[in-house]
This record gives sequence, C-alpha cells and structure tokens, in this order.
Amino acid sequence: MLEVRRLGRTLFEDAYALQKELVAARCEDRIGDVLILTEHDPVVTVGRGTDVASVGSVSPPIHEIERGGKATYHGPGQLVAYVIRALPEGERDLHTYLRDLEEVIIGVLGEFKLSAGRRDGQTGVWIGGQKIASIGVAVSRWVTYHGLALNLHTDLAAFREFRPCGLDADVMTRLSNHVDLPPTNLLAEVLLVKHFCRVFGYELPRPAPQEGAEGAEGDGRFPRLPML
Repeated sequence: MLEVRRLGRTLFEDAYALQKELVAARCEDRIGDVLILTEHDPVVTVGRGTDVASVGSVSPPIHEIERGGKATYHGPGQLVAYVIRALPEGERDLHTYLRDLEEVIIGVLGEFKLSAGRRDGQTGVWIGGQKIASIGVAVSRWVTYHGLALNLHTDLAAFREFRPCGLDADVMTRLSNHVDLPPTNLLAEVLLVKHFCRVFGYELPRPAPQEGAEGAEGDGRFPRLPML
C-alpha cells in the first residue's frame, strides 16, 4: 500500500527532516511506503558525487546530503518527489531502481505527447539534448529516500550559478518550454502518482479527507492538502 503526502511548498530542511522520520519508521515497519510530493523554496543540494567547494558562491542556501549524484537546484515551479520505499528482497538493485524512477518521469512526459528518454552514463530524463529531470537517491537498511525533481515552470536561470549535475547549465530545460501547462503543479502531481503506481505495482491510493474534515489537519508543520 502506498501513502501519498502532498506538502505544497516547503523549506528543504523541513522536508528533509520529515524524510528522516519516515525512513526510521519504515525501517521499523511502523508505516508503509510513502510518496512525498512537494515544491521547495530556492535551495542547492549537493550529493555524494561532488563537494560544496565545486558549487562556489550561489544565491540560494546550500545543503550537503547523502543522496547519490552531484549538485542540483530546487525551487518554485519544480515538482519534487521523495520516495520512502522498502525495497523487497529480489529488487535490491539500485541501478534498476534508478531506471524505474526514470520510467515514471518518461511516462508523465508521454502524457504530454513528448518523447523523453535516458542518456548513457547520465542518471535523469532528457528531451532531445536537454535534461528535464534529475534523480538522486539514498538507502538506509534497504529503505529508499530522496528521489526526483521534474522541472515544470522552474526558473532555469537559477542553474546558471553553478554546473548542475556537473553539466553546462544550458542543458537544463523545463516542461513549460515544450507544452502549455496550468499554473500549478497539480496536473503533474496527478500524473506522477499514476505512473509511479504503474511502474512500482501499487494500487492508486484512495482519496484522503478534505481540509477541514476530521483527521485532515496534518501534523502542524505540513498542513494536509486534499488528496489528488
């Protein structure tokens, strides 16, 4: 069973702390798998594949984290999905897991009649010669966390302050450059949940209570949004 949590816009450090709490709970089998959907205030995260010095001086805050990959930007207009998932025995292959996350994004973009794909030696999803989504994960006791970031309306100028994923910043693109999009992330969230469930074999989650209904108040830090 999959629980989907829509957090709306968050500070990276708040969403990161929530991930750590959920990973600990999932490792102890106190909860099931969780898919977190959010959009961050501007931040640069630096994974294990590089160091902070390589980023230099950038405007947003910088956070070193334990995911794989190099530095990337998160900000408004970008859909971030964090996956708290216990990898079953027989599926504990991180290379395959990364390809599955790419397949989720490729499925979402296919809904817009876009042909997206992979590039040899580069984790992520590309449209032609441009990168539209970044992926980086970590694992604790075979429970995954971190995940993917899909550029929707993202300000691409933010990538030009450093080399995102070790690449020239001009390689980055966003979905709104290729199709007409609604102003919010909701459509992309719906499609991402759909294809995440398809790729990983979950049933589509049941709707959560609407705001104002009993049990819909959230945990204080993250007001619960209506389910997709």
